[in-house]
Amino acid sequence: MTNFLQYAVGGFATGSIYALVALGLALIYRSTRILNFAHGDITTAGAFVAFALLGIGLPFALAFGAALLSGALIAILFYFCVLVPAQRREATQLSQIILTLGLGLILQSLVAYFGGKEPQPFPFPLSDIEIYDVGGVVISQLSLGILGAALLASLLFYLLVQKTRLGLAMRATSENLPAAQTMGIPTRRILAFSWGMAALLGVIAGLFLAPLLLLDPFFMLEPFLKGFAAAILGGLNSLPGAIVGGLILGVAEALAGGYISIAFKNTLAFLIIIAVLLVRPEGLLGKEFVERV
Repeated sequence: MTNFLQYAVGGFATGSIYALVALGLALIYRSTRILNFAHGDITTAGAFVAFALLGIGLPFALAFGAALLSGALIAILFYFCVLVPAQRREATQLSQIILTLGLGLILQSLVAYFGGKEPQPFPFPLSDIEIYDVGGVVISQLSLGILGAALLASLLFYLLVQKTRLGLAMRATSENLPAAQTMGIPTRRILAFSWGMAALLGVIAGLFLAPLLLLDPFFMLEPFLKGFAAAILGGLNSLPGAIVGGLILGVAEALAGGYISIAFKNTLAFLIIIAVLLVRPEGLLGKEFVERV
């Protein structure tokens, strides 16, 4: 039983990272019906901004805030400067998805040029070596920080979406864009804000993941793919589903790695996704999207 709890706790910590990535992807898809394949690269860029600022002696809190703002700014500028002009020229959804791929490649090149390709340790105030024993279950200081950050970010995001006028405008825009425009909602600004919020959630995940890995231009590739899988598992148009999918995927991986083999854990996780989608194609908490004509 202790081993099971140990694997589950580790899985929840990893799943929290996946959930934040998935939440950003689901937010953009729910708002614009676009799959943002640059999401991981925006996160990487934000993490490198923090790394550069820490390197010149800036306090961690300021570097953390600057990383969040830089990630959000990249996403907002991409929306206004690239996606909006493309939409005015009636670009298809597939074309807009290709544009996100292009942004990802540009960011990879810029990060590799300015940050270097060599893996580097990321300085972080929380330690992965400092551990706490709770009833025989060991959890690191960093894992506790990950769980706390994910919980706080999810709670604040929920309050924003459900309890504020801005959140109401976001929900109205994602549900019915023409109706929201008719009601006088500044939909382009709302959608730009959604892109910025999605990037911010991704950068939070990246900053807490970087100490566990060595920082390089591609360190978010696998977490992005896992977050994407989590979003599909929970339902791409469901924000709660993204969180649930991330946690399920993290725990499934941890249990598979503990009880079967490390090599099999990724396979088992994606087998679970395939099984769920065969039964419920829209995901666990997703709803079938109906386009109004």
